[in-house]
Amino acid sequence: MSEFLSQEEIDALLGGGKKEAVVETKREKPFDFSKVEKIKKGGFPGLEVIFERWAKIFREEIRSLFPVINMVSKNSITVMKFRDFINKIPLPASYTIFTMKPLNESALLVIDSRVVFNLVSALFGGGARPFKIEGRDFTKLELNIIHDFVDTVLTSFERIWQTVYPVEVERKSVELNPFLVRIVSPAEKVIVVEMILDIEGLEVPFSFAFPQMMFLPLKDIIFSETSSLEIPADWKENILKKLSKVELNLTLELSRFTMLVEELLNLEVGSDIILNVKKDDSIKLMVAGKPKFTAKLGRYDKKYAAMIVDRVKGEEDGRERE
Repeated sequence: MSEFLSQEEIDALLGGGKKEAVVETKREKPFDFSKVEKIKKGGFPGLEVIFERWAKIFREEIRSLFPVINMVSKNSITVMKFRDFINKIPLPASYTIFTMKPLNESALLVIDSRVVFNLVSALFGGGARPFKIEGRDFTKLELNIIHDFVDTVLTSFERIWQTVYPVEVERKSVELNPFLVRIVSPAEKVIVVEMILDIEGLEVPFSFAFPQMMFLPLKDIIFSETSSLEIPADWKENILKKLSKVELNLTLELSRFTMLVEELLNLEVGSDIILNVKKDDSIKLMVAGKPKFTAKLGRYDKKYAAMIVDRVKGEEDGRERE
């Protein structure tokens, strides 16, 4: 018997001499439709015009506060997920959440460290230059500069909107931690407007972010293809005519007191109820259940009446306070 195995015997030990064909199987992967960016044809021409106009008046106002700023211009308007927008901002950064009443959602103004560091350096003679982002917190001086910068942005922004649609811009909060900034859920889309600030020849960005649904009531303005964004002359008149025909429930609150349920159940027709109100006392006139005016009781043409003397001001005027 030979001490060596033949080729046939070797092939038999290794699998019978038959080569198995390797079959590649393709695995199907689920398609994430949320990754598909929806791009509206034509973009936001109305919003483009608004920010072009705002940049002009803001440039004059911010230069009076920080003379080292040479130019303010609009860079781009894009749509992206809120998570992607927050993640691309270098830290530290200032996040100002503000509202534009009567629009419902909140918007965001982001001032990152490149703006702040270069403003401080240029104001104190160091010049504007690319800074290494160190991740440190802002100093008290830098926070004061951010406060003045944001105030100028929001006041001028409200003024430019008055020619388009009357809004009341109000700052809600200022955050330094991006995890505390929630104007929409991370996966929702936002309209991002990036502005460019020229500080002694160095361009640095700051940004606005608006929820997509925020401008839905103003879609005819934001998506307008026309160059003019002025409100039509008859628009306000038509709105006032419609408002004048709205029915409202008016209620006079003569007095307010407490009583036992037993006393309430014992009331009958003809029972006397003593009201804690005098002839010259001011009483509340409720409009749709909310106090809007103060009035005084009286008579007119042999009927009981109330004369309005003032508006209710403060937290009870029916407006929602943040």
